[in-house]
Amino acid sequence: MVIGTKLIFMIKLVQRWWGYLTAKMTGDFNAMADPKVQLEQAIAESQDNHRRLKEQAAAVIAQQKQTEMQLDRALEELEKVNKNARQAVMMAEESANAGDEAKVAQYTQAAESFANRMIVLESEVDGLKSLHLNASEASDKAKNAVRQNSVNLQAKLSEKQKLLGQLDQAKMQESVNKAMEQLNENVGQASPSFTEIRDKIEARHAKASGAAELSEDSVEGRMAEVEAASRNVEAQTRLAEIKAQLGIDTGGIVADAADTATEGTVTEG
Repeated sequence: MVIGTKLIFMIKLVQRWWGYLTAKMTGDFNAMADPKVQLEQAIAESQDNHRRLKEQAAAVIAQQKQTEMQLDRALEELEKVNKNARQAVMMAEESANAGDEAKVAQYTQAAESFANRMIVLESEVDGLKSLHLNASEASDKAKNAVRQNSVNLQAKLSEKQKLLGQLDQAKMQESVNKAMEQLNENVGQASPSFTEIRDKIEARHAKASGAAELSEDSVEGRMAEVEAASRNVEAQTRLAEIKAQLGIDTGGIVADAADTATEGTVTEG
């Protein structure tokens, strides 16, 4: 008895766990599933339901048609039997007037048989009328259901296009939002802002300019200027020698070289 109770408890526990797991998996699937695929599946399911509804409605309408044909046959037969009964009564009356008792009996018996058949047919006709009425009501309801469901299906198909458009817009907006979020994160964390970059460049330029000014005012800077002046005098002298060899007056060049050397010396002093 105790083992049975524990077993039942374990079964219920497993059922609860399985129900929880199934619900969670279903929720995760719905969250991860593509809405476009789900929309197509929903439309396909609605179309299948409409097809099944039309098949059921067709069966109901067929039943109504079949009942109607049975009722028509029963009414035709009832009318025929009624005429035959009237004819038998008339023939029995004529035989009675003619004094033919044998035929009177025969026609009377035939008339009674027709009358009995009429009673059966009238009962059958009443039943068929009731069935036909119910079948007609069911057929009308089935037709209305198909028409209404067809309207709903067309509305869903129209709304499907609208939803697909909204889904594409949502995806595009989500992409833009994601890109903006990434941009804001980069600007706020890893990448410096425009102002920070500008300040950094200006600080670097100012530092380089300051270092250049210090270099110009230093002794090393002056020495470099003297060396440059000496090289310039030497170059002018060499140029004068070349012109002298070519027979070109070099007086001006030599004087300029001397002036340049003098200026360099004065400046250095």
